[in-house]
Amino acid sequence: MYSSLWYDNLTKPFLQPPAWVFPPVWIILYGTILTSVILYTITISSKDKKSGYICFIVHMIFNLLWSPVFFYLHRTDIALGIVLIMDFTALLVIYRFFRISKISGLILIPYFLWLVFATYLNAQICLLN
Repeated sequence: MYSSLWYDNLTKPFLQPPAWVFPPVWIILYGTILTSVILYTITISSKDKKSGYICFIVHMIFNLLWSPVFFYLHRTDIALGIVLIMDFTALLVIYRFFRISKISGLILIPYFLWLVFATYLNAQICLLN
């Protein structure tokens, strides 16, 4: 079960943003992800888009797994593995999308950078706790 008390009592990394930062950042990032998928979908291309969709779906499955594993199961170690997979699959998505629609790939770069930052935060929480 999610326990804000559990999370509040964790030792946080030096660069941990305040809690209020996360919701607006994720709203913006999910908006860019949606925009990227739409652009990828509507771009007419002779190249096969299937691998891009597969990479995206795999990535989003891990994206959906991270929060329950971290916040509900309190398994920061497994969550770290998940976010590392997310880093890798996000790069694959960016590469695949960029091949079809350069803009579609490029607008995912801020998302990837945030994932790298989230990886740092998750890793530090593992180390500090």
